[in-house]
Amino acid sequence: MKTFKILALPIFALLVLSSCSSVRVMADYDKKADFNTYNTYAFYKTGIDKAQISDLDKKRILYAIEAEMSARGFSKSENPDVLISIFTKEREQVDIYNNYWGGGYGWGWNPYFWGGGNMYGNQVSTRTEGSLYIDLIDAKDKQLVWQGKGVGSLYQTKNIEKKEERIQKFVSEILKAYPPMASK
Repeated sequence: MKTFKILALPIFALLVLSSCSSVRVMADYDKKADFNTYNTYAFYKTGIDKAQISDLDKKRILYAIEAEMSARGFSKSENPDVLISIFTKEREQVDIYNNYWGGGYGWGWNPYFWGGGNMYGNQVSTRTEGSLYIDLIDAKDKQLVWQGKGVGSLYQTKNIEKKEERIQKFVSEILKAYPPMASK
């Protein structure tokens, strides 16, 4: 019975963390833009320099964007159709979990069956939630034509591969919404 109680918290934490692993995506675009005319791109250095993240993470994001754009048939150019800029935000998210399991007797109604004892109280945890914006700007008139935003948990990890994997997931999920589908 003690083993069950010991395993319950890590299993609960795993379920909570796995529910936070997705990236929520939103996109907006200029309905007057002709996305079929965009075939080449370049990065908009002025906008990228303003992103308040490490230069290494900027590189990771740009490499992931290059891979996604290449997979969509775009090519990098000195004379691009669109300019790509990024913007980032992060905030601390506080999660409060009410751990009252009912009846004041642990997991079950019978204190002899699941083990007695009160299992209630609040558990507070914090996590960093990040937002990545990817902007596509018409190179001719310098007007924003498409913006994708991904929001999700950021993991503080020393493992570079996991960090790169998370960044690739963000970029991939955001760019799935590009180009916008014309509504009929």
